[in-house]
Formats: sequence, C-alpha cells, structure tokens
Amino acid sequence: MLPLLQHTLIMMKRNIVFIFILFLSLAASAQQSRLANQYFANGEYEKASTLYRQLYEKEPANEFYFQRVTECLITMRKYDEAKDLVQAEMKKKPEVLSLIVTLGSLYDRMNEGDEAKKQYVAAINRLEKQPHNTDDLARAFIGYSLFPEAIETYEKGGKISNNLKQYAFSLADLYRRTSDTKKMIYYYLLAVDQFRTNMDYLKQTFEKNLSDEEIKELQLQIFTLMQEYPNEILYPELLEWSYVQQKDYKKALRQARALDLKMEGPGERVFQIGNIAYDDQDYNTAIEAYSYVVENNSINSTYYLSAKRALLNAKKQKITSSFNYTKEDLVSLQSEYESFLTEYGRNSQTAALMVEYADFEALYMNDLKKAQEVLAEVIDFGGVQPTEIAGAKLKLGDYYLMDGDRWEASLLYSQVDKAFKEGVLGEDARYRNARLSYFTGDFEWAQQQFDILKSATTRLIANDAIDMSVFIMDNLNLDTTDVTLAMFATAELLVFQNKFNEAFLKLDSVATLFPEHSLIDDIYYTKAQMYKKMQQPEKAIDMYNAIIEKYKDEIRADNAIYEMARMYDYQLNDTARAQELYFKLFTEYTGSTFVVDARKRYRVLRGDNMEKS
Repeated sequence: MLPLLQHTLIMMKRNIVFIFILFLSLAASAQQSRLANQYFANGEYEKASTLYRQLYEKEPANEFYFQRVTECLITMRKYDEAKDLVQAEMKKKPEVLSLIVTLGSLYDRMNEGDEAKKQYVAAINRLEKQPHNTDDLARAFIGYSLFPEAIETYEKGGKISNNLKQYAFSLADLYRRTSDTKKMIYYYLLAVDQFRTNMDYLKQTFEKNLSDEEIKELQLQIFTLMQEYPNEILYPELLEWSYVQQKDYKKALRQARALDLKMEGPGERVFQIGNIAYDDQDYNTAIEAYSYVVENNSINSTYYLSAKRALLNAKKQKITSSFNYTKEDLVSLQSEYESFLTEYGRNSQTAALMVEYADFEALYMNDLKKAQEVLAEVIDFGGVQPTEIAGAKLKLGDYYLMDGDRWEASLLYSQVDKAFKEGVLGEDARYRNARLSYFTGDFEWAQQQFDILKSATTRLIANDAIDMSVFIMDNLNLDTTDVTLAMFATAELLVFQNKFNEAFLKLDSVATLFPEHSLIDDIYYTKAQMYKKMQQPEKAIDMYNAIIEKYKDEIRADNAIYEMARMYDYQLNDTARAQELYFKLFTEYTGSTFVVDARKRYRVLRGDNMEKS
C-alpha cells in the first residue's frame, strides 16, 4: 500500500507543477498579447510584428495572430516577407480559401492588379470542389471591401448548391452596399423567409434605401413574385406597406381587405389602414376601412366597437373639417350616433363613443345640456377606466364653463387634478383651471400656474402654457390697469362658449377704445379663429394676412402663418400656397414652436423621402 500511496503523491505533485507551469505560460502569453495589441494600436508595427510572430509560432492555429503579423508587415511595406508568410500558411492549410484572398490583397497593395485578380478568380473557382466554404470565402472578400468578388462568390455558391435562397440575404446586403437597387430588392424579396418573424427590419431597410421611383420597382417585383407564389402572404403584406409609403391608402386598403378575407382575420390589418388614412386626413378611405370591419365582424369581435367608434369619428371629421357642411349633414350623423347607442346600449363598453358623441352635441349641435347628460352618465358607469372617467370630467368641466357655470367647471378640473397629481391628466386639469382664472380676470394667479406648467410632460400643454404666460405678462406690464386685458379675456370666454356675435362686439369695443394697444394683433387672431368655426375661410385668411402684414414681429405672427398654411393645406387644397407659408414659417420664424411641424409638412408636400432627408 505504501509504494502505491507514494506513487500517487508523486503523480499529484507532477500534475500540480504541470498546471502551475501551464498557468504561468498562459499568463505570459496573455500579457504578451496585450502588449502586442498596444503596440499595434499605437502604430509601433515593428515591435508588434515581433510579438505577434512569437505568439503565432506558439499557436499556429490562431488566425488572429497570423492576420496581425501579415497586417504589420504590409503596413511596413515588407511585401516579400508578407508574401512568404502567406504562401507558407497556404501550404500548411491548402483548404483555407481565405488565404488566397489575403495573397491577392497583398498583390493589390504591391500594385500588381492582374496578379491579384488571378488569385481572386482562383479562389472562386475552388468553390467547385469546396462549396461548403462559400460563406468563409465571401466574408474574406468583404473584409477587404471586395464586394463584387463577394457577390460573385455567393452567386456561384448558390448556383453550385442549386439553392440561391440560402445566400439571398447576404447578396441583398452586398447589392445595397454597391447601390444596385434593383438587385438589392430582388434578393431581399428572395430572402423573405428570413423576415417571417421580423418584417419590420425589411420594411425599415426599404424605407431607408428606396426613393419614390424605386418603391415602384419594388411593387413591380412583388407583383411578379405574387404570381409565382400565390400562397405567400408576406408579398401582399409588403405591397400593402409600399402603398402606405406612397400615401396611396385606397390601394393599401385593397390589399389589406384581400389578406383579411384570405386569412379570415378579425379585421385588424384593415382597421390599422383606416387609422393611418385617418391620421393623414384621408377620411374617405378611413370610412371605407372602418365600415369593412363593422360589416364583416360581430359586435363581440375584437375590433368591432373600436371600428364603429372610429367610423363615426371619421364621418364627423369628414363633415366638420370642410367649410361647406350643412345642418342636414350634422343631423344625419347625429342620427347614426343615436342609432348605435340605441342598438348597443349605453354602458362601459360604449363609454368612449359616448364621450365623442357628447363632443359632437356640444361643439357642432350646440346642445350643451345633452352633452352634459351624456358625460354625467359615463362618469356614473361602473367598470370604466379611471383615465376615461377623468377625460370625461375634463370635457364636462368645459361644457359647464361654456354654459356659464364656472364653479362646477372648476370643481371637476380640481377633482381630476387631485386624482392624477403627477400625470398628464393632472397637468391638463391644472391648465384648464388656470385658463378659467384667466377668463374670469384673475391674471396673477393664472400666470403663476402657467409658469409652473411650462415644464409640463406634454409639449402641447407646455407650449400653450408658455404662450399664455408670455401673453399675460406682456399685456399686464404695458397697462397701469388690467381693464383692457379683462375685456379681451371676456371676449375669449365668449368665443369658448361659441357666443360669436357677443365676442365680435366685445373685441370691436377693445379695438375702438384702445386702437394702439398691443392686443390688436390678438384681436385679429381671435376673429380669424371664429371665422374658421363659422365656415368663412376667406374672412379668416383676411385676418391672418392682416397680422402678417401689420404685426409680423408680434407673438401671434407665427401662429397666423401656421394656421393659414394648414387651412390652405387641408381645407382649401392649395398645396402650393401651403408650401410657401410653411417655408416662410421655418425660415423667418426659427424660434417658433411650429417650426418642426412646418418643416416636416413642407417636405411631405414637396415629395421628399423623409428618411433620407
């Protein structure tokens, strides 16, 4: 037993010594590698090459050390030494095709282009016997930015294996790099299987790289593939997306409906096209999309109520966004709202639609009492989200204020403020309470609240708060009393209450009594807003022009330009004039809060590719 134990102990000691020596060797190599990398990074290639060569001799299978020795030698223009090293490596590893590319790139550096080309051709020809090396060889070419050779490699590899699809994504990316759009599109579409769970990547790639004309090329290729692969849904999905990029929502809707019918879907894709069209103010297409969802689904389906609500809202926007709607148009839409609520009930499921119905009654049918009743009913529902209840309370507060009940309005605003102290709804409530105080002449308190809201979470509230704070400060500082501002604020309250005749009289009184006052441009602006609501666009434009011509340096000037641009853009369909005004705004009023939106809309009207610009 004793000799056996002694033998075991001896072996253990030897192993420990071996491990210790190995550890020291590895530590030394790691330190040497770090030092070589540092020399290489500092441009000390002579020192780096010496260390890399030593490391390479210790680990001849380590391709990194080999490549670094080669790079150092080439950088130092020791071409013959580099060539000897590469050729020696090629003899040891004849199956590694990337070494042929390395040798070819070395000839390129030596200005021996013909010899370099021979090496590249030889490497690609070797694929006949080594097709499994296609990826490695192509990556080697890409590493030296030899994209045409990489393309040739993949195409030859695909031909040999009779499966070009396996290299389609790589080829698409290479053609993207070489700006061959037609082939880039072809290979991305050929690689569509790879995007089955990530179509957004493909769409983003096309959006970033394709112009409007190239989108048409994409559509032509998709049409061809749809005929070849009639059961592949990704192609019509891409076609639908391409039409959205062109803002051709009618054609996008056609594809969405066809896909929905084919897949027996719940109408989701059609509903989304409706939303996109609605957001871009193509109300006809939005109405058509929402109608399809409503007509082809039951009330219990996922998108039915959302589509019904969106349908009525789109119809409302279509009617009210123009300047030529009639009382009959409004009565017809009112009947649709009431018919729906009669059929499907007034409950937590239809609460959102009821809130929009209340808006319609208050703002377009001028029936504040009915609007108040509808919102009060929503607030009393059980099962409605607290945020929805809060939104209903804010609107109800507005309608009480429009009806002259400022105390009830303030109470509702304060309830929302208390319930959502830290959220956007709370900020909105505080803004409305501050606005109420402004309407009723408590200017100092209102301005304090607007100052606090300058840092509001939402840009809209923050911008409005800044405007109101500056407006009050400017006009209070100019007067020894607040009489003029109080008259103007009263006029604004009358506008808010849709009492336009009284508001015009009050504004005219301010202009008559104080003809040189700084509020004159605000009077023009307020009158323009009333004329818009009264469907008198020509008079509204006259008011905006008066501001631009007479008060171009006042704070309402940029508002006037922006509002007038939007009128020409969306209501009067004069896009040329709209472009002129948007351009004027972002070039002459660079500090305006409307600059970003104006520049974006200008580019859309001009037909820019927004991603590339």
